[in-house]
Amino acid sequence: MSEEFEGLVVVVTGGSRGIGRAIAEAFAGKGAQTVLAASSEANLKKAAQAIADRGAPEPMIVAGDLRKLESCERVFTAVREKFNRCDILVNNAGATRAGNFVDLPDEAWGDGFALKYFCAVRMARLFWPMLRDARGHVVNIVGGAARTPDAQFLIGGSVNAAVANFSKGLSKLGKREGVNVNVIHPGMIETDRVADLLSQRAASSGKSVEELREQAIKDGMGQPHDVAALAVFLCTPAARHIQGTAIAVDGGATPGFY
Repeated sequence: MSEEFEGLVVVVTGGSRGIGRAIAEAFAGKGAQTVLAASSEANLKKAAQAIADRGAPEPMIVAGDLRKLESCERVFTAVREKFNRCDILVNNAGATRAGNFVDLPDEAWGDGFALKYFCAVRMARLFWPMLRDARGHVVNIVGGAARTPDAQFLIGGSVNAAVANFSKGLSKLGKREGVNVNVIHPGMIETDRVADLLSQRAASSGKSVEELREQAIKDGMGQPHDVAALAVFLCTPAARHIQGTAIAVDGGATPGFY
């Protein structure tokens, strides 16, 4: 195990599965004390045990509905009381529904913004004083739909664009106060979340899940560790001059110039 991040506290929302878990594993494998927050205590315990079994510092876990302010506050309070520091915040929580626009109910829009957008805003606001003191890092895991609108993914594209805009604005404050703020836009990454998304797209498009999965593989489906590797790099001294940037990890799937 590397000790590159030994003594640093890394908070990861949505850290129990998929990309978030891979990011937590990567930081813990380099010596960081990780804090995993998500809705499922059972999944959090599995992730924490798997990380500890590799000889890394055992993560602290905080279960709660991160769509709600009080749950975000609970994560902050737990970190403050146990460590009284936060060096890196990774906002990864959030899953939005795909489907035909007219079939998406109003609550699906509210749910999408509540978890991915407002959770990121609240966590950044709560932890900002600690991040400023540590001259730390915020890495927001957003998504390629922020740049590439899709009629079958209007909630996700809208939420992602909002988080990306918020992140760019926050980076201006970070530049003044010594906190690096950057965005990662994953493409199709092979996770349980993408499996659910493909099922939703299949239901609204008339194509089979297998057809959509084959197309995703052809377009360049990645693995969670592909995103994790960049998240770790963005929080190293070598990346200190990278500020307010959004980087795609999508195998070149983004169609436009940016």
